[in-house]
Amino acid sequence: QVQVVESGGGLVQPGGSLRLSCAASGVIFSMYAMGWYRQALGKERELVARINSDGRSNYADSVKGRFTISRDGAKNTIYLQMASLKPEDTAVYYCNQWPSFSAWWGQGTQVTVSS
Repeated sequence: QVQVVESGGGLVQPGGSLRLSCAASGVIFSMYAMGWYRQALGKERELVARINSDGRSNYADSVKGRFTISRDGAKNTIYLQMASLKPEDTAVYYCNQWPSFSAWWGQGTQVTVSS
């Protein structure tokens, strides 16, 4: 059984930074393309960053240049380094394979950007 756990969210002021982590049991992340997704209140879940098994990454236009996705195979962990945060980045952030697989959705981690 796969269990995905996101962590690292919190309340941060505009312009601040956070690093999110995603760890899993029951699966080896390095075998998959992985993504960070987010869902703001009242909006659909969206993909914000993706990293392939070969390390290549892609970003949504809204976060390009501010967010960096990375992976640590030894720790079986995916990271999302977020900088220059904006209020519109406020959302619950999730990690999942890409394309997403329903059984992998975890509880997510809340990121709130507010002064």
